Amino acid sequence: MILCAGRNETFDFAKPIGVGLIESAINLTQLVLEEKPAFLFFIGTAGSYGSYQPLDLIYSHSATNIELGYLQNQCYTPLKNQIEADNIYVSRGTNHPSPIINSSNYITTDVTLANKMLEKNIELENMEFFSIVSVANQFNIPCSGLFVVTNYCNENAHNDFIKNHAKAKELIALHVKKICIL
Repeated sequence: MILCAGRNETFDFAKPIGVGLIESAINLTQLVLEEKPAFLFFIGTAGSYGSYQPLDLIYSHSATNIELGYLQNQCYTPLKNQIEADNIYVSRGTNHPSPIINSSNYITTDVTLANKMLEKNIELENMEFFSIVSVANQFNIPCSGLFVVTNYCNENAHNDFIKNHAKAKELIALHVKKICIL
């Protein structure tokens, strides 16, 4: 099953599951219970903490859920905040390293905090991926994600996202059609 966030990030060959951690977790759980997919392949855009450039194409099966206050030692969590897919869905042409994708309901706009993410080997952010990997692991479903970078996580994040979003969606669609039988 190919998944996407929804709203302004939809594809005719993917099922939208909602934006952010909560919508995506609830809607994906419902989809899994109703449709019992053999795999989950999430496609979407991501912001770069600095290692990747806009319009780079990235595969991953590793996710974190780290809020920015955690980087500033202003909070803690008793929850596991870094996970990997228990079973990795690998399609043709996906034998690449798996960067860690951070998921939060907020977009990072502070370069200093983006650099702190890099120090922890976290390279990208996408609002939904931690939920996708969590649900996949809960139901023992292989999963992976494909991302195209739209922006750096800095003060221009939103404007660069808007500027690059259409091209990023086009690149995602081209790549998925190339590697998958649709």
